[in-house]
Amino acid sequence: MMQIKVNDVARSFDGDPNLPLLWYLRDVLGLTGTKFGCGMALCGACTVHQDGKAIRSCVTSVSAAAGKEITTIEAISKNGLHVVQQKWIEYNVPQCGYCQSGQIMQAISLLKEKPRPSDEDIDGGMSGNICRCGTYQRIRAAIKAAAGEQA
Repeated sequence: MMQIKVNDVARSFDGDPNLPLLWYLRDVLGLTGTKFGCGMALCGACTVHQDGKAIRSCVTSVSAAAGKEITTIEAISKNGLHVVQQKWIEYNVPQCGYCQSGQIMQAISLLKEKPRPSDEDIDGGMSGNICRCGTYQRIRAAIKAAAGEQA
């Protein structure tokens, strides 16, 4: 029996230890904010936080997440929207929206590492997250604005 903490709730799982965390979150727990994109950790749609750092849940097994704290888009803020989500709305970042939960999770992790990121920091930190609609300039602007509000 594996123990895993998801969104501050202790959980037990006695299923296949090789089950990708993505499917545990979506199919077992019903947390559908985390999206399936490529299944190979190339697009970032499945990004969640493990102990506060961005990971790709499509290639992380439940057993690899055992004993860790997993946070999904559903729990990034206890009191309304996270500042990154606020800026996403303010800067009209989403177009189709499919990749946005992964983009937001990656951006939050980036801002934890680099509270005042340069354009190069943002481009590098977000490079593993693909937006097929091409809203990269709005993503960068929203991250810079969120960094300014974290002060």
